[in-house]
Amino acid sequence: MQIRKVALIGTGIMGAPIAGHILDAGFELTVHNRTKEKAEGLLARGARWAESPAEAAADADVVLTMLGYPTDVEDVYLATDGLIRAARKGAWLIDLTTSSPQLARDIHDAAEVEDKHAFDCPVTGGEQGAIDGTLTLIVGAAEKDVEPVLPVLEAFSSRRFYFDQPGGGQTAKLCNQVSLASCMVGYADALALAEQSGIDAERVLEVMASGTGGSGASRTLAPKSLAGDYKPGFMAEHLRKDIALALARSEDLDITLPGAETAFTLFDMLCQIGGSRMGTQALTLLYQEEGACAAAGLDWSLLDQGDEGDDDHECCCGHDHGDGDHECCGGHGHDHGDHECCCGHDHDHGERA
Repeated sequence: MQIRKVALIGTGIMGAPIAGHILDAGFELTVHNRTKEKAEGLLARGARWAESPAEAAADADVVLTMLGYPTDVEDVYLATDGLIRAARKGAWLIDLTTSSPQLARDIHDAAEVEDKHAFDCPVTGGEQGAIDGTLTLIVGAAEKDVEPVLPVLEAFSSRRFYFDQPGGGQTAKLCNQVSLASCMVGYADALALAEQSGIDAERVLEVMASGTGGSGASRTLAPKSLAGDYKPGFMAEHLRKDIALALARSEDLDITLPGAETAFTLFDMLCQIGGSRMGTQALTLLYQEEGACAAAGLDWSLLDQGDEGDDDHECCCGHDHGDGDHECCGGHGHDHGDHECCCGHDHDHGERA
């Protein structure tokens, strides 16, 4: 089967540059996004617009999705007008979203019943990797089974790892996110210690990079934290969602992930006080003085409002729980009534002690 027509659903921070590489590789491309404006650049380059995911998939050989939350993935694939029904027989359905391993298995099984092929393929490499076309793909299938679509995958990636079973890619990606989140907490702690001790934080990063104290996160994201650059290459709310999914899986396995627990608490806090759509490097703002937080657009008083319950609250897993005693998919309550932040300062009622 020769792949000619590709559809991509979700043209955000990651999806738009991925789509651009697919166009550059010579494929016919149809795109859909909830906000059409985010696809205008692709349309100007020759992509075709579809009014719905179903319309985008109707005659595509390959359909790629890059969405936000598991609920989005479930709706796009499994709704009555979703991709499982809308795609043509023999089509390939590839989800690039970081999502639930069990949902990936459900989508795979539903597709096979309909004589279609679906596999999970979350990516890592961030916005820059998407722009450069050098993403790493984490594939929930065997290499031999996805050979027909390799030309599409190779258009926007430089490395591919195969985990041979439905949901395997999602599980491996969650492992990566657990490590990433803990590395970010580690460099945030280190920078806070350096700055509060009155030594050169940039030089501390050089020390870390020269030994085993460094990480990919400290190399690429810590300099942005120091520069006050919180532009999202990967949004804080999405990492919070990923950690929550990993914690949910750890509960299924009856294991404890203390590093992930800590990271979830901090990223959840960042999201609650207004940082959900900042880059993950904004984590270091939790260690800053109140004025610096306010200047960046954060508001500690929002934490108190969250304690009062919000009927319209949507948790990091994308599910509306409509409950003042909300417990997220990671199994963690959000009782911040007498919260003391990571730098040891009490932000109760928006005032620093």
